[in-house]
Amino acid sequence: MITEQIPAALAGERLDRIVALIIDCSRSDAAAVIAAGGVHLDGEPLLVGKGRVREGQIVVIDESLVPSIPAPEADATVQFTVVYVDDDLIVVDKPAGLVVHPGAGNQNGTLVNGLLAQFPEIADVGESHRPGIVHRLDVGTSGLLAVARTERAYHALVAALAAHDVGRVYRALVWGHPDNQNGVIDAPIGRDIRDPMKMAVVVAGKAARTRYRVLKEYVTPTAAAALECRLETGRTHQIRVHLAAIGHPVVGDASYGGVRTGISPPRPFLHAAALELTHPVTGEHLKFESPLPADLAEVEAALA
Repeated sequence: MITEQIPAALAGERLDRIVALIIDCSRSDAAAVIAAGGVHLDGEPLLVGKGRVREGQIVVIDESLVPSIPAPEADATVQFTVVYVDDDLIVVDKPAGLVVHPGAGNQNGTLVNGLLAQFPEIADVGESHRPGIVHRLDVGTSGLLAVARTERAYHALVAALAAHDVGRVYRALVWGHPDNQNGVIDAPIGRDIRDPMKMAVVVAGKAARTRYRVLKEYVTPTAAAALECRLETGRTHQIRVHLAAIGHPVVGDASYGGVRTGISPPRPFLHAAALELTHPVTGEHLKFESPLPADLAEVEAALA
């Protein structure tokens, strides 16, 4: 069961939209959960989702009633680069614009569909709707991603990520010059109360820590800085939210205040540049690096 209190930002919204948002499913699946008696509002069961909710109401959802998600199908047309593979582990370099796994609005053409075409055995690894996936990258973010090829590797990688034993380093370009050349942003992240489709630094959020180091500062055509960011936790949109919170949003990030005049990248300037981990089966120390993609490198080359 999931229990949530309706925030002011969602007051007046339809119940089926609220359910879809909370359990990250399609509106039709949310309607099915409601029709099955799986949603209570202020203790009362509701069987239709057309009603509007009020701020402060308590919604309880039985997520076990979400219709089963069809298993993703293999798609050999999906393009990505495999940088490492063995019997248990796959490391890929994901291009920007590629969704990692199927979800509401993206049932096909994802990285998972492409992985299944090359490695069909991952179909039974981890969660059925996102087989092999242990961590994600936003659709607009490029770079390195670890994928489990076996069940034993899956559980070991999930545990390593939970223990913060996987090193993930990102390259970012931000607006302005941070006051400190090295810093740690330690601030909890949760749903933005003003826009529940976004994340924000909120008191009741989950603990989140990002370390950053200024690599280079630019002044022309406007003030900007290239950063190296290391994740100590892995919250949704963590780097983007944290950098925006300290007044230096990622250049090109429309969701978090990063679109301004002077620099116009084709996407948020964020790239997963390095991945460091202990092999989930052999125990070998592994480190992978991915150079800045051409679209971002071209943007940075024009700065001075």
